[in-house]
Amino acid sequence: MKDEIFKERKDMIEDLIVRNEFYVPMKTKEIAILLNVPKSERSVLQEILDCLVSEGKIGITKKGKYIKAENVALIGTFTMTSKGFGFVTIEDREDDIFIKSSDTLNAFHMDRVKLVITKEKKADKHAEGKIVGIVEHGITSLVGTFQKGKGFGFVVPDNGKISVDVFIPKEYCMGAVDGSKVVCKIHNYGKPGKNPEGRITEIIGHINDPGTDIMSVIRGYDLPLEFPDDVIKELRKIPEKVDEKDKAGRVDLRNLTTVTIDGEDAKDLDDAITLSKEGDIYKLGVHIADVSHYVTENSPLDKEAIKRGTSVYLVDRVIPMLPHQLSNGICSLNQGEDRLALSCLMDIDSKGNVVDHRICETLINVDRRMSYTSVKKIIIDKDEEESKKYADLVDMFFLMEECANLLRNKRFSRGSIDFDFPESKIELDDKGHPVKIAPYERTTANKIIEDFMLIANETVAEDFFWQELPFLYRTHENPDPERMMKLSTFINNFGYSIRLGDEIHPKEIQKLLSKIEGSQEEILISRLALRSMKKARYTTECIGHFGLAAKYYCHFTSPIRRYPDLQIHRIIKENLHGGINKKRIDHYNQILPEIALSTSNTERRADEAERDTDKIKMCEYMAEHIGEIYEGVISGVTSWGIYVELPNTIEGMVSVNNMHGYYEFDENHYEMVERVTNKTYKLGQKVEVVTISTDKLQKTIDFKFLEDCYEDEIKR
Repeated sequence: MKDEIFKERKDMIEDLIVRNEFYVPMKTKEIAILLNVPKSERSVLQEILDCLVSEGKIGITKKGKYIKAENVALIGTFTMTSKGFGFVTIEDREDDIFIKSSDTLNAFHMDRVKLVITKEKKADKHAEGKIVGIVEHGITSLVGTFQKGKGFGFVVPDNGKISVDVFIPKEYCMGAVDGSKVVCKIHNYGKPGKNPEGRITEIIGHINDPGTDIMSVIRGYDLPLEFPDDVIKELRKIPEKVDEKDKAGRVDLRNLTTVTIDGEDAKDLDDAITLSKEGDIYKLGVHIADVSHYVTENSPLDKEAIKRGTSVYLVDRVIPMLPHQLSNGICSLNQGEDRLALSCLMDIDSKGNVVDHRICETLINVDRRMSYTSVKKIIIDKDEEESKKYADLVDMFFLMEECANLLRNKRFSRGSIDFDFPESKIELDDKGHPVKIAPYERTTANKIIEDFMLIANETVAEDFFWQELPFLYRTHENPDPERMMKLSTFINNFGYSIRLGDEIHPKEIQKLLSKIEGSQEEILISRLALRSMKKARYTTECIGHFGLAAKYYCHFTSPIRRYPDLQIHRIIKENLHGGINKKRIDHYNQILPEIALSTSNTERRADEAERDTDKIKMCEYMAEHIGEIYEGVISGVTSWGIYVELPNTIEGMVSVNNMHGYYEFDENHYEMVERVTNKTYKLGQKVEVVTISTDKLQKTIDFKFLEDCYEDEIKR
């Protein structure tokens, strides 16, 4: 009887607020007076209002007035999970909003949705919400594996976050067979209890065919391979050599000894270095390919470049932002060729300070194309043969090391953070099969070039900040205070501390990393510190770069492979040619926010595609090492299992189902604890594991702890 009365009154309040078009926002007391609710029953009224808010049917303002849900609905992007629940990301909101599986409104992965907050954030728990409308579908087609049924088929999405298969009617199967990798266009997104429906538009190949795996990733991320016809047509107008008339009016630096230093396989060489010393002053020139001379604003080349945003470096190929005729040809700073450049010429004192600088259009000619390996042999290994081969450049390389050390020490003295986690280097045979996986070696020569690029990026950013012109900055915001507090609490268990104020200074993180160097907990705390950081992105405001402890930072040095660099080159050159008038300032103020957002997104897309292809090849590699024993380090601890990273950079997971005993996840201490024996597995702990299986489709590698394998053997 009580439930019936509650429901009746709830319906009455819904009629008043939700279904009444003339309703105006009211507080609890005003609603009670309007509905003649006596004071003795106002607690029930409040309970009903709270219930309607938690269901997302109404909202509440900061002043305590109840309003229609659509008046408080937020717009964001929904991210699915394989478990059915999801999260909504809202621009300019710090944390994602958790959506229960029952509150998704059957939204699909990457949909733009309307939602209302049903529970505000508390401590480490996400705010919770309910989706009340779907604005637009973010995914219209997907890549997956076809499974044939009787008179129909299903596509199992490659994207593990999409928790539903797509039903394919017989007439739309396009001749696909079991195991075909396909592109599927969605024409019906389904509803609770009913799968989405679609049609196959492309058969990429069979899962066992060489190359199908990487091509599936390319299609899945909608990475454009071929350049459109209008771009190809425009390329015909671009010369193979620098035209004499284009050399006019530039600062001619061809008399300076100039080198490029890159990896052995690099073909798109977009930065060159000159360096000399006069007294105590280092004369450093960072010369960057003048791509904007050939890729003009709003041209077909430009439109395609912004669409791509960045070059994508997959395990078996590069998908360039610009066609090879530009990236490997006229724009690449090839040895012995006259090239147009945009240069940042800096005077650096003995303390690593840039005491003077000039940004100008230049003409350069590279004397030597050097590799990181050769430079390392000369300055670190003191290799006699290599030193003899490049005798005329040896002094310059040692001067580079000297100057770079000054810059690095200056940067570290202000608090720059260096997380030196190794990247993977995957070697493939001619059939695309992985034959070796190891950490990528970051040599002293790599670091020298990094230091020179960093100081050029900082110098350019500071110059344009003080000119108060529209610009694109590379921003890394301060960490979230709550995450820092959590990190601080955790490291206290090991006897470490960081000083927290209103804002944490990067030097505190740097000092922490220095203290833990060489300790047992180094890997553990380093990973947690990194996870406490925010992601860098492009912005039109100069907010600074926390990780580099830099007030001013931009991306200036790679216009061949990054669109933001190309964009700011245009601004720099326009400013050099008589300044930027109000009309052009308005123009840049209008276009730059969208460019910042789109290039941040294409950068993330490229990173995810690169990670996926690495994982696929790692799975393929470890499939041939089933049953082998490895020593690794625990790199992640979750309620469903423990992630272990091997010295060769491959990461796999020990499922909690494959662990002997009854383990519980201790979220506060990043460890798994066995309830009976109190045995623990902690982040950063060294362990021995056995490879038990791989799944190339899911991109997963399964390990089992060696000691559990021994127990299994004994039981047998």
